[in-house]
Amino acid sequence: AFLQSPVYVFGDIHGNLEDLHFFSDNIWRLGMSLTAGNFLFLGDYVDRGMSCLECIAYLFSMKLLMPHKVFLLRGNHETRDVNGWEEHYGMRSFLWQCRDRFGDTLGYKVWDQINSAFDRMPLAAVIDQDIFCVHGGIPRPLELEDGSVVSRIQEILNVPRVAGINPPYEHENEHYQQVASDCIWSDPASEEQEQTSVDPESGYGESLRGGGAICFGHKAVKDFLEQHNFSYIMRAHEAHADGVAVSKGGKVFTIFSTSKDHNQGSEAMAGCILVDFENLQVINRSHAYRNVYVHRRDSVSIAKLTESEIEERMRLGLVTENPEGDTDDFEDSEEWEDMEDESEGEMDDFDEEHYEFSTRRSSVIPGDTLSSPPNSSQQDGHFDFTHVDSNSRSKKRVCPRFSTITTIAEDNEESGDDVKENNMDFDDEKKEMGTFKTY
Repeated sequence: AFLQSPVYVFGDIHGNLEDLHFFSDNIWRLGMSLTAGNFLFLGDYVDRGMSCLECIAYLFSMKLLMPHKVFLLRGNHETRDVNGWEEHYGMRSFLWQCRDRFGDTLGYKVWDQINSAFDRMPLAAVIDQDIFCVHGGIPRPLELEDGSVVSRIQEILNVPRVAGINPPYEHENEHYQQVASDCIWSDPASEEQEQTSVDPESGYGESLRGGGAICFGHKAVKDFLEQHNFSYIMRAHEAHADGVAVSKGGKVFTIFSTSKDHNQGSEAMAGCILVDFENLQVINRSHAYRNVYVHRRDSVSIAKLTESEIEERMRLGLVTENPEGDTDDFEDSEEWEDMEDESEGEMDDFDEEHYEFSTRRSSVIPGDTLSSPPNSSQQDGHFDFTHVDSNSRSKKRVCPRFSTITTIAEDNEESGDDVKENNMDFDDEKKEMGTFKTY
């Protein structure tokens, strides 16, 4: 996907409906359609959190309503080997939640059909022909016999439109499976890895996650940005207590948009970045923030309620009887089967029956990987943007360098919560290039 700013860039959601509501209440409170700019999500919408179905249903709905405004990239959790791993994630597994909500038979069909949509998600996006956005990281280069290096953007575009990745389909060759795996699984190398395990010639090494995942160092970042004339890389994939982190000499931004379920402590924040031409703004939710609005869930499953519980909810008006002649027999799945019959042959000339999973080993083995690399390269504590060189922004007017960040405490009169606005001071011209807000 090739986008133009302004663009709001979000990292991992992981079934955290509360943090997604925070962004809805504070960024597109009038609705996405009435909010200026585009919305880019970097993947990992399911697993870990307990509202996976709600989150992915909401994001899919926004994509359907605004296909040229909302963009959803694919993460490593948008693969069957990961979001179907009930033994590891238990009730936090996407497959478990589908089966729990709809029953085993229909739940599996819902899970499989959503994964069919995941198979067709793009792997990367570019903002203003200048900022490369991806879930994990940059793919390893392919060198031709004459010594020239193939464009990594073209390599990503050459990945099959329908790709299983983990596990792969039969039609996915090993090279393009590796390209896709690098995009959704790789991490920036830690400083220790830079010295010990990263190949000094290629800039790549084995990720601390294990399982065949890779990491990319300073040289890999430098070569990739120079090859494509980009300024920055924005990615997700790694938990960070501040919601946003910077590494690799200010060239790589890591965005994490959920504050829960990743062992980041009770004060962890969820963050996103607004790319507004030459301005970059970090928006964070602090642990003290409480949603201003009360969100009511319109429908719930009554499959596990007792008769007395159902009667009580009917008395309160929370459960209503179906109109006469209208039945919901999920066990027979007749309505689902009708939908399947109607949709046959309407998949953009793709025939699902021709897509068979391969027995070939995946480039990355999810069962052998860690959820986060230990001793990651991300900075701890507060934001430090002293190494972010704004002059490198291609096709932009000249801007001063980042300098220092000061914190100003303000009161939020509407909600009574503390709001911190971090305004950056700049060099001689003192132009404000970006603001960093914590709600």
